[in-house]
Amino acid sequence: MAFDIEMIKKVYAQMGAKVDKARSVLNKPLTLTEKILYAHLAEDTNEAFTRGESYVNFNPDRVAMQDATAQMALLQFMQAGKDKVAVPTTVHADHLIQAKVDAAKDLATAKTTNKEVYDFLSSVTSKYGIGFWKPGAGIIHQVVLENYAFPGGMMIGTDSHTVNAGGLGMIAIGVGGADAVDVMAGMPWELKFPKLIGVKLSGKLNGWTAPKDIILKVAGILSVKGGTGCIVEYFGEGAKSLSCTGKGTICNMGAEIGATTSTFGYDFSMERYLRATNRHDVADAANEVKSLLTADHEVYEEPEKYFDQVIEIDLNKLEPHLNGPFTPDKATPISKMRAEASKNGWPTKVEVGLIGSCTNSSYEDISRAASVAEDAVKKGLKAKAEFSITPGSEQVRYTIDRDGMVDIFKKIDGVVFANACGPCIGMWARMGAEKQEKNTIVHSFNRNFAKRADGNPNTYAFVGSPELVTALAIAGDLGFNPLKDKLTNHKGEQVFLAAPHGNELPPKGFDVEDPGYQAPAQDTTNIKVAVSSESDRLQLLEPFAPWDGENIIGAKLLIKAEGKCTTDHISMAGPWLKYRGHLDNISNNMLIGAVNKFNGETNKVKSQLTGLYGEVPATQRAYKKEGIPTVVVGDHNYGEGSSREHAAMEPRHLGVKVVLVKSFARIHETNLKKQGMLGITFANEADYDKIQEDDTFNFIDLKDFAPGKQLTIELIHTNGSPELIKANHSYNQQQIEWFKNGSALNLIKKQNG
Repeated sequence: MAFDIEMIKKVYAQMGAKVDKARSVLNKPLTLTEKILYAHLAEDTNEAFTRGESYVNFNPDRVAMQDATAQMALLQFMQAGKDKVAVPTTVHADHLIQAKVDAAKDLATAKTTNKEVYDFLSSVTSKYGIGFWKPGAGIIHQVVLENYAFPGGMMIGTDSHTVNAGGLGMIAIGVGGADAVDVMAGMPWELKFPKLIGVKLSGKLNGWTAPKDIILKVAGILSVKGGTGCIVEYFGEGAKSLSCTGKGTICNMGAEIGATTSTFGYDFSMERYLRATNRHDVADAANEVKSLLTADHEVYEEPEKYFDQVIEIDLNKLEPHLNGPFTPDKATPISKMRAEASKNGWPTKVEVGLIGSCTNSSYEDISRAASVAEDAVKKGLKAKAEFSITPGSEQVRYTIDRDGMVDIFKKIDGVVFANACGPCIGMWARMGAEKQEKNTIVHSFNRNFAKRADGNPNTYAFVGSPELVTALAIAGDLGFNPLKDKLTNHKGEQVFLAAPHGNELPPKGFDVEDPGYQAPAQDTTNIKVAVSSESDRLQLLEPFAPWDGENIIGAKLLIKAEGKCTTDHISMAGPWLKYRGHLDNISNNMLIGAVNKFNGETNKVKSQLTGLYGEVPATQRAYKKEGIPTVVVGDHNYGEGSSREHAAMEPRHLGVKVVLVKSFARIHETNLKKQGMLGITFANEADYDKIQEDDTFNFIDLKDFAPGKQLTIELIHTNGSPELIKANHSYNQQQIEWFKNGSALNLIKKQNG
């Protein structure tokens, strides 16, 4: 039986009437996205919301958190004055396990080094009615797909790849911890009503092409910001031909185009997956409301009428892709990779191939990669590159081990890492990375920003399907095209690798001895959540100060960031993950990866107090000590990437008042608002160039802060000359109240009395 089956049945029981009303209000056929959104409205309404404009309150069905972000979210929830979470919630211990040796040794090390954090999560989840998936249980998104995701549901999660659950027909959205706290506390959750992108898939995947290639192609079309403010809905015969976990892979990496989320209509592949994962009751319930769990037929017949943008992809013609380096939207068909690498000076020797992660760690993914490895062994080949496998869950790991796939990988010297994020989020103790040598790796992960996997800025990382990554690891050559190129085996023979094959689901069924789940305590009276004042890993939070109602005058420029400034640049992961529960300590990584426009360097900014250059956090701490407000200036899509709210909380904690950029990534903009920051955009993007290194900022009409009203900024340059520029903002009245109160959490506490 599924978790929370009664909740799921209740959602389905109410969905029909809500969808009928939405169809009547909108007076048109509905997309799947609209059905789910209107069925989860927090208030009954006759309003037809405007895509891309209306702010709307929703009631999500559940919340999921991973251990790195859960610490700060739960520390905030402890301040909300609630005895128990209001909706089903889980925490998954997957981010803090470093990949170094192998699964057994790395997991044992993590349990020792992270004991304090794991004990905190175990106790706080037990106390507040939250399910806890212990270290080694698996990666949050794979575990959610296996246990919690259900067609037509709505979920939020404190990780940008929460969107993975769209593979089971959910609207699943990545958020910051403060958003999760709202929902856990029983408050509505606010979202700007998204625009809709339809992706019509025709044909069927064949040969070396995999579901991953669909999203790699889409990323190439839309870019890292082309999906911002949008939900992507996939449909067509090609969509129905994909496995449920293949759909999950596509939705997972939709975060890399900035999409709010992605989803697919309910079909037989989802039913098969639900039944294979022992959720027959969910499948039966979904089958009773099938028509509600996909778009009205008119929508898919004439999609241009109902979506804001339509993309068509013929899977029969789709070629395997590699995306990168340094950005997940630089898409190259494998047939053109050798020429592109030569033209751009990319290193073609593949040093490491890594498969798995939350994006590509299903049974099907692993079985197809194993078929490539097995074929290579039979033909006298071994991997020329290092090769590792990261299973997505203990259930997958146990099952692939039972079915002999681990032994196959060992024959090409593959190493199985723990069921955790590992190298995908920088938790990889890669030998020699500290030398910062120029090199190439290929992986089946979702992101490939500079330094992300191993901390080396000169590691060129390329994203591909698990089967293609396996082939490239065997060849040791970035330009190898398995569709056409031969390899030389140990006998000197020229051999082709056979096209991959695998099973969508295990023929003998999934199996597992201990899935790693801890249910919350029934009696919480004696549970104490202890946080030591001496800890360098955990720190109780102090409320942020409310706005004093005055204009911000005399603010100094902290940094003018140039180019891509992701949440990895603002608050790095990797070794810094250990401080995710200690706001002051982790603030020592604030903006250390951002490139200073004035000198082209990272973590080196000019202090207007001393005239000297120093590290960003230290410089900001000096401003804070003197009570001087500061401004961060950024480029396009500022805050792209992870949902980590630390990228908003660190500047807030250290005294930054304003973030002024050309444009924001969705989650980061919301996180700034939630923490009481002023996140605004240049009304004229060219004004970015007017900002000088020693500028002072006066926000001369902030007292009149109101929805839709531009703000005026007076720049005072070093020669004393003033210059006025305008800034836009997207704050509605409720968000302005967050700003006034110092944070959304402060407002919740005030409303709770």
